[in-house]
Amino acid sequence: MSEDKLSLAKRELTGKKVKSLREQGLIPSVVFGEGDPILTQSAYNETEKVLLSAGYHSPVDLDIAGKKQLALVKTVHINPVKRTIENVEFQAINANEVVEATAPIEIINFEQSDANKAHLTLLQVMEEIDVKAKPADLPEAIIVDASGLKTIEDGLTVADIKLPKGVELADKELDPEQPIANVYDPALEAAQREAEAEADKAAEEARAAEAEAAAAEGEAAPAEEEKAE
Repeated sequence: MSEDKLSLAKRELTGKKVKSLREQGLIPSVVFGEGDPILTQSAYNETEKVLLSAGYHSPVDLDIAGKKQLALVKTVHINPVKRTIENVEFQAINANEVVEATAPIEIINFEQSDANKAHLTLLQVMEEIDVKAKPADLPEAIIVDASGLKTIEDGLTVADIKLPKGVELADKELDPEQPIANVYDPALEAAQREAEAEADKAAEEARAAEAEAAAAEGEAAPAEEEKAE
C-alpha cells in the first residue's frame, strides 16, 4: 500500500478534444501496463497534490474506475507558458517485483563539517539518481552525509552513497567517482573572477592602443611621402 492515493475515471476523449477536459478542471492521463494503455482522467487539485508528494520515486495507489492498481509516475507534461499540468503518464507496477525509479539526492550535516566552519560552500551538482527496489522499499530520497568535508579539495561522489536495505543503483556501470557535490571558496572565486576581469580589461586596452598606433602610422606615411616629393 502507498500513502499516495488517486482516483482515476476512464475517459473517451482523445487528441485535441482533451482540451475540454482541462477547461473543466480535469487532467487527462494514461496508465501503461502489460496490456493496452488505459485512458484516464482526474481532478486537477487532487492530482497535483499526489504528484507533488510522490514525485517520480514513490508508488501511487490508483483507483481506476473501482479497480486498484499500484503505479509509478512515468511522465508529467507541463504547459511551458502557464506552468500547469497538461497530461500525466503512469506505469503500472507489481508490489512484489523490483522496479526502477528516480530518487532525489539529499545532502545532510554539511553544517557540522569543518568546511562549513571555514566558511566554504557546498555546491550540489547531481540532484537525483536512478535506483531499483521493490515498491515498498523505494526511498523518498537518497541521503548523503557531508559532515566529513574539510577543504576545497574535498567533495561527495557516487561512492559516498549509502543505499538503504533492499535498494541498489539502477546503473551498475555508473562511475563511483562521479561528483555529487563540490566544496568551493566563494571569496577565492570572487577574487579570481575580479582578477580575470581586470586581465581582460588590460588586454582590451592594449589591443586598442595597438590599433590606435597602427592608425597613426598609416596617417603619417602619406605625409612623409608628400614631404619627400
